[in-house]
Amino acid sequence: MYERKYHRKDISKYSFLITGGAGFIGANLVEYLLKYGAGKVVVLDDLSTGNYVNIEAFAQYGNFQFIEGDIRSQNACNKACEGIDIILHQAALGSVPRSVKDPVTTNEVNVTGFLNMLNAAKENGIKRFVYAASSSVYGDHPGLPKVEAHIGKPLSPYAVSKYVNELYANVFSGLYGIETIGLRYFNIFGPKQSPEGSYAAVIPLFINKMLNHAAPEINGDGLQSRDFTFVENAVQANVLAALTDNNEAVNQVYNIAVGEQTSLNGLVRLIGEVSGITIQPEYKSPRPGDIKDSLADIGKAQQFLDYKPYFNVKDGLSITFEWFKKNFEHLNQN
Repeated sequence: MYERKYHRKDISKYSFLITGGAGFIGANLVEYLLKYGAGKVVVLDDLSTGNYVNIEAFAQYGNFQFIEGDIRSQNACNKACEGIDIILHQAALGSVPRSVKDPVTTNEVNVTGFLNMLNAAKENGIKRFVYAASSSVYGDHPGLPKVEAHIGKPLSPYAVSKYVNELYANVFSGLYGIETIGLRYFNIFGPKQSPEGSYAAVIPLFINKMLNHAAPEINGDGLQSRDFTFVENAVQANVLAALTDNNEAVNQVYNIAVGEQTSLNGLVRLIGEVSGITIQPEYKSPRPGDIKDSLADIGKAQQFLDYKPYFNVKDGLSITFEWFKKNFEHLNQN
């Protein structure tokens, strides 16, 4: 992965802080930045949902630093921001079902933690703050494809928390001059994504089930669709947002996706095609808070960030399946 270079600037001059850097997307960002010689890469993660294994190989790098800390602590955020040029804020409690079960903790991490990081950026004079937003903010808006300017009512506490992030980012941009860029992720998947736990994402769950010769479980009829997006596309978007010199690109939010719609039934078929494993799914009751369909208009990111999703769903699934197959025993040792 990351054979393609997505930046033109000399990143050896920059220090990056990646919150949630031991998590799935964060660890992929660490990999890219270290591969291309970033001046310094600092990870802040409390390891509650991230895994140190994801970044363990980078501990030998002289320009890498890991800080174990919680974004709910203002002090931890302030210390992590010292000497940083650019923040890539990935830390969050993901999962709609988790937020339905425990809305308070979701708010503490995703809202209070986000505000702590913005405040730490302000206090440390950091000008560029790129953050993980979410397609969940489109809520009950029926229009497809989803366009940044038109959102609906949130359908879960998670969606509320991610929308509040966008509101706070906009306020901090206006009041304190911080350049914020929100990336509304659409169902990111790829290597290093955990299949473990009650709130694991659908693709690692499906692949792990099929490698175990078990039926993948679908909540609902499987006709619901998503714009599944391979993680390298998300890494590209973060790098472009972090380093853009386009003044019109900052203080904006962008859809980060592929622009392709895949049903969950279709997803099972695609995994079968890339893996050679054919297992019929098992259907369960629909989950509260889930949206029915999702598809992104990526025109804004293409226009202002020069974003180009080089990996379609099947390409990404092929790479992801090979990674899961290689790491199968490690992922299933418990």
